[in-house]
Amino acid sequence: MKLAIHGAAGRMGQRLTALASKDPSFTIVAALESADHPLLGKDAGLLAGVGEIGVPIGVVGESDADVVIDFSVPDAAVAVIAHCLRFSHPVVVATTGLDAEQQKFVRKAARDIPIVWAPSMSTAVNVTMKLVDVAAKALRDLPTGVDIEIIERHHRFKEDAPSGTAIKFGQIVAEAMEISQHTHGRSGRPGPRPRNEIGYHAVRAGDNPGEHVILFGMLGETIELRVAATNRDCYAQGALLAAKWIVDKPAGLYGMNDVLGL
Repeated sequence: MKLAIHGAAGRMGQRLTALASKDPSFTIVAALESADHPLLGKDAGLLAGVGEIGVPIGVVGESDADVVIDFSVPDAAVAVIAHCLRFSHPVVVATTGLDAEQQKFVRKAARDIPIVWAPSMSTAVNVTMKLVDVAAKALRDLPTGVDIEIIERHHRFKEDAPSGTAIKFGQIVAEAMEISQHTHGRSGRPGPRPRNEIGYHAVRAGDNPGEHVILFGMLGETIELRVAATNRDCYAQGALLAAKWIVDKPAGLYGMNDVLGL
């Protein structure tokens, strides 16, 4: 399978390069970055620490890739999806922080090409999302009420908050429990906690690759579902799994639930 990696010089792009270069299912044919990136021309394998693979960091252009994986930033993600539309490439979109218009563009593009789009590529995170859905539906009608708090921790370099994964956890709970209010942090004297609320708290510290806690607080008991990564490989492995899965699928918008059969 001929693979193009968009965002290849970034932290996730480098791990994708390293893992894909050792996977016999893939041949990396393009390692893509912005036109002004200082590492243009450098061998992607050398940058990823796996030795030369004969693929220099380049810019988006015509290629014979069977599938594209995007781990970049929102504006760049939209640009590469537009490129994939032009050349009918399936694409795995792992970039988070897309605004409403950019999300609309992804959905529209999926009418013509197959797209896997997920806030997290981690297998453990997506299984935990399924567990959160089960818990939320089971606790929905508890007479004493349930307080839901979502605490996420990421490295100091992450630019969006709360994380796309935290937002997705909140969407799952909101739909299952018919909750409409989303509160991001608290300060001052906000008063007693309202029933119809999901709270979000974003921690940025060190090199934490990703950790989420979904807390269901009741009177006399608590459920906490926690999922944490110890390195970035889980996200890269999930993206590669999605790339293998989508390459022969019809046009449409898919998620990791589809990839994992959840």
